[in-house]
Amino acid sequence: METVDVTIIGAGVVGLAVAERLSRSGRTVVVLERRRRHGTETSSRNSEVIHSGVYYPPGTLKASLCVEGREALYALCDEWHLFCRRTGKVVVACDDAEIPKLEKLLAQGRANGVEGLELIDAGFLRDLEPCVRGKAGLKVPCSGILDSEELMRHFLRKSEEQGAIFLWNAELLSAERFSRGYRLKVSGMAEPFVTGAVVNAAGLGAEAVAGMPGLNTAAAGYTLSFFKGEYFRLRKPLDIRRLVYPLPDPHGLGIHLTIDRSGGIRLGPNSTKVDVMDCDVDASHKEEFLRAASRYLPDISVEDLYPDTAGIRPKLSADGSFKDFVIQEESDRGLPNWVNLVGIESPGLTASPAIARKVADLLHYPG
Repeated sequence: METVDVTIIGAGVVGLAVAERLSRSGRTVVVLERRRRHGTETSSRNSEVIHSGVYYPPGTLKASLCVEGREALYALCDEWHLFCRRTGKVVVACDDAEIPKLEKLLAQGRANGVEGLELIDAGFLRDLEPCVRGKAGLKVPCSGILDSEELMRHFLRKSEEQGAIFLWNAELLSAERFSRGYRLKVSGMAEPFVTGAVVNAAGLGAEAVAGMPGLNTAAAGYTLSFFKGEYFRLRKPLDIRRLVYPLPDPHGLGIHLTIDRSGGIRLGPNSTKVDVMDCDVDASHKEEFLRAASRYLPDISVEDLYPDTAGIRPKLSADGSFKDFVIQEESDRGLPNWVNLVGIESPGLTASPAIARKVADLLHYPG
């Protein structure tokens, strides 16, 4: 029976970043992806924003890995000539009651080491972004955008150059712990194979994969809820240079404005708990988007909006309470060298290089 050093479950942006990091060591790395190609789920259906780190409580993985990952992404894009743009961002208080929340976000961002934050008044906000209205704003210079597909292709190419093996249409069916590691049964393979270590980067399927070797996912706190986020595009051209965000809501960062690499403007996402994994956009939701966005973009109308795309987010919280990333090596639960990555939602894209570094540390991989 063939044996490999480490198997990564899932080829989204986090799984790809982990593959690139671990394959630097020269050990045998295999990546199993149940779809026909990389990044077809959450990783390709997001805002493509490089987040700053202002939104997450100090001392959490989301805070520290977002800040670390942000700088790693800018350096990586610069080194390898990948698209990214440090656009900056403004978070807008749309009424006086929201200003204390903006001040709290400022203090939290500074505690997380986010540089250059500045609270601005309504006049400065209008000077900065003439199309945007608000009572105050938080200027966040270090936020930006990237091309998530280009980033994933980079991680894939580098991983393959370093010897990683990618198996497509390969779904993990079972995982059994035994003396030499884990025996994995995979769709399309006549015989199981043995791996010394497993990294569960399965995204939407991470809870199911975590349970395969016998772990009680409910007792471990790994129960996932799924939230659908839709996006609409703006037909109307607007002279906007930065990302524009409202204050965050319990289930996300609010319906915000982002700019893509071609200059197009998107609004989204909303957040709706779902049981069915479809990524259709309900065109009737444009009224909801208009109500949300017109609080800070007063000059748009419903005719300016048209459906774009949608994605499903794996969340560890169903009620909007804060839950941190799970990045856990499971020796304490009798599963040595099994690393679970569960609930990797935003800022997972931004944090992906830092998550990969942390996984390498947990597995004691060099490089």
